[in-house]
Amino acid sequence: MPSTTATTTGKDSRLDADIHLLGSLLGDVIREQAGEHVYAVVEQVRRMAVDARRAGRSDPELVALLDGLDVDTALHVARAFSWFSLLANIAEDVHSNRRRAHHRRSGSPPQAGSLNHTLDRLQTAGVDGQRLGRVLDRLLVSPVLTAHPTEVRRKTVLDNQRAIAHLLAERDDHAVDGSRAVDGSRAVDGSRAVDGSDEPGALVDELRLKVLMLWQTAILRLTKLRVRDEINESLGYYDLTLFTAIGSLQTDARHELVRRWPELATHALPAVIRMGSWIGGDRDGNPFVTADVVRYALDRQASIAFAHHLDAVGALAIELSMSARLVNPSIALIDLADASGDDSPFRADEPYRRALRGMQGRLAATARLAIGRVPTAILGDERDPYDSPSDLMGDLDVVAASLAGHGAATVAAALVEPVRRDVELFGFHLCGLDLRQNSAVHEQTVAELLARAGVSDTYAALGEDDRRRVLLAELASPRPLQVPRATYSERTTSELAIVAAAADGVHRIGTPAVPHYVISACSAVSDVLEVAVLAKEAGLDVDIVPLFETIDDLHQAGATLDALLAQPWYRAHVRAHGDSQEVMIGYSDSNKDGGYLAANWSLYEAEAALVAVARRHGVHLRLFHGRGGTVGRGGGPAYEAILAQPPGSVDGALRVTEQGEIVAAKFADGELARRNLETVLAATLEASCVDTERLGGDADGYREVVTELAALARAEYRSLVYETPGFADVFRALTPIGEIASLNIGSRPASRTASNRIEDLRAIPWVFSWSQSRIMLPGWYGTGMALERWVRGVGDGNGDVDVDVEDGDVEGDGDIEGNGDGDAGEASRLETLREMHTRWPFLRAVLSNMGMVLAKSDLTIADRYRELTAGVPGADAVVDRIVAEHQRSVHWLLQVTGDATLLADNPALSRSIRNRFAYLDPLNHLQLAFLRRHRAGLIDDAIVDNDDEHPGEQELVERGIQLTLNGLATGLRNSG
Repeated sequence: MPSTTATTTGKDSRLDADIHLLGSLLGDVIREQAGEHVYAVVEQVRRMAVDARRAGRSDPELVALLDGLDVDTALHVARAFSWFSLLANIAEDVHSNRRRAHHRRSGSPPQAGSLNHTLDRLQTAGVDGQRLGRVLDRLLVSPVLTAHPTEVRRKTVLDNQRAIAHLLAERDDHAVDGSRAVDGSRAVDGSRAVDGSDEPGALVDELRLKVLMLWQTAILRLTKLRVRDEINESLGYYDLTLFTAIGSLQTDARHELVRRWPELATHALPAVIRMGSWIGGDRDGNPFVTADVVRYALDRQASIAFAHHLDAVGALAIELSMSARLVNPSIALIDLADASGDDSPFRADEPYRRALRGMQGRLAATARLAIGRVPTAILGDERDPYDSPSDLMGDLDVVAASLAGHGAATVAAALVEPVRRDVELFGFHLCGLDLRQNSAVHEQTVAELLARAGVSDTYAALGEDDRRRVLLAELASPRPLQVPRATYSERTTSELAIVAAAADGVHRIGTPAVPHYVISACSAVSDVLEVAVLAKEAGLDVDIVPLFETIDDLHQAGATLDALLAQPWYRAHVRAHGDSQEVMIGYSDSNKDGGYLAANWSLYEAEAALVAVARRHGVHLRLFHGRGGTVGRGGGPAYEAILAQPPGSVDGALRVTEQGEIVAAKFADGELARRNLETVLAATLEASCVDTERLGGDADGYREVVTELAALARAEYRSLVYETPGFADVFRALTPIGEIASLNIGSRPASRTASNRIEDLRAIPWVFSWSQSRIMLPGWYGTGMALERWVRGVGDGNGDVDVDVEDGDVEGDGDIEGNGDGDAGEASRLETLREMHTRWPFLRAVLSNMGMVLAKSDLTIADRYRELTAGVPGADAVVDRIVAEHQRSVHWLLQVTGDATLLADNPALSRSIRNRFAYLDPLNHLQLAFLRRHRAGLIDDAIVDNDDEHPGEQELVERGIQLTLNGLATGLRNSG
């Protein structure tokens, strides 16, 4: 395999060297393992793809070559380019770490997104310790891991990926001069790099071994993931990176805060990172999440936490070997030692060891009581269990204070404090498991309960006011709704069992185990009260979180929360939960509903409205952002996104989903995990302490402009997606949405129902499908037309525009402003947008993310997918309209930003695209070839019925589709 498509010098030359080396090693492996013929084909494809990319054109000869490959060779080529994409990712991540390390060593000012950069800005802004302390009191940053069907990476691949990253980092230590790039090439004998560095050949040999292991590892799973598999894979990140990254960030944050604001030395810093999870609790559209799965998730999470703490306390019991003959431990420590039950004569004068063995025994008993087993070996016997993590922390405080009393405070800080810190951060539960279900399911469940109890046979037919009356009466009643020995439907039985399982988990493990219940498609007060009734039935005390997803629901979010908090019963519930109300806002479904710009603006307006309502009711609002990896689902740089939130919406607390392939991208590497968590923490602090918007009196005018733009963009988007006859058929032909549903990569179905309607399709596969065809429509469509119409004064700002559906042309009277000032008015409006882009973080972040998507899209490649739509009515008109809007969006984006290129503000991504996109093009061409074969049924029936070891052609073609889906997702990095 190749070097990069372009040669760079200076700061990025080491990245080129790493990619060149990994590509060369992969090429060697392909030649050795697949044969000279396959290697020759791969090399020929590579050269042709690079030449075509450099020339900026399609290559019919490359297409013909790939179309003509036999299935076996095509699979080898797909695997080759898929693995190269992964190897390029590894090299880029290592280089990113390298650049940051160099920046730190150089003494340069802290980089934006780092904690030190934010603390510098807070000091410059004059934020004093008292004000900062108030923010710290409620500080909470909670990344919530979720699973969905775009995570295609297997754990064994992640293991090899990390090993390669470590080896690349180790190569840096062997460079002769840290400022000079290592070429990465090899001498014929493999003994050392030919550039004269002291890099040993053994390092390259180890890399070759890892690349060989990747090549001989199946990229694809044989079977579809179960929810239990997703639970276990997500929990693997704790031992891998999260325990260390979160712990070190907590320690470093406190140190820096106290150093800069000494008055905070006596101020307790809460656990600033609190992890969450939906995996095993999110059953919205996922029938495989059952009560047994909820119990499994809670027990596995607790098992990871208990094992971590047991091992840490056990290690302390070995390390703290201080002898009572040489030091004077405190009386409290002696009491712990005497209560430990450890009467070994060998430790008679070692009170710390005895005390800690007793503490480990108590912790083991706690684990057995909570989850029925002790998840790791312990040094002694089990003792009486702890009541709570705070009791364990109290004992650790006794150990630390005793050490400090005889001059070993540094030992306490280095060894005991990290253990105590982790108990505070992760408790006995590890992370909070949220429950989530759709409001329609709650309605059906409660309706059946009410009917069986003889309360109401017509609940589903009641109006909103009557529903509230019935539900509030039930909440005030001490009796349960469930009737003993009554028969309920399978769905109702399952829903009740799930909530009961959650309540049991809270009873065994503690309240933090299940902290939230999220309501999808929430649009009314009764939706929240229904969950309150279900929780009451199970005895589950939980924060109820309405999730506003569609454009209309977001527009009504403030009014819904206002009506909810006006209910005395619910206001008392919120008061009992610390006067804190969490609200979740959904980026994915709002985008699918109204398009990119309309969704982003609706989210912004909803946040502002929710902030105002919460303040009126004296409630602290915590927003939970349902962001995905791709821009079409709210993705993009986290630091800029958080600072772009409305004033007051990030008030010391932020929860955000981390989904699919983004989990691996952010948390598979220790340094990257620390950086990503630090970035969110830094941005949350900054947004909570200072006005990051700073618009002053211009805010209302700017918001009026975006309101008009959003209406125009929504009208264009919906006219294409929901109002164009046959659009759903075109979408299903133009993208691999049907094939995605068969991937063995996630437990959740692609659609909530069996319907083929766009409305019923999940947002995740909707976005993933457009990414695969390189159109990426959810991240930009409609914005170009909106900008053009607004600048030219067309439309009334309410979406009332005349659109020619065939080509998107606007029917007007030729008067740009509608007031006779023509070009002068257009120039003035464009200047307004440019000013807004410069001054307003919200608009700057929205347009920057759109630019990223437009740069990653490729309409030359996308045009080839048009071949799949042959015979589909209206397909050419739809595709032509998409192409026209893409060109329009690029043009107007550059007009507003004033940039010459789409990625002028993101040179790192520009470099990445230059390096890798030539190697994604063959995957798209191969995917098209496989899709045509699959859809046309061009299968040799004589060899279809083969066993697993000798798959037929149909299975091989399906495997090829899956391989290309995987490879493109890996190369694009944020595709779902």
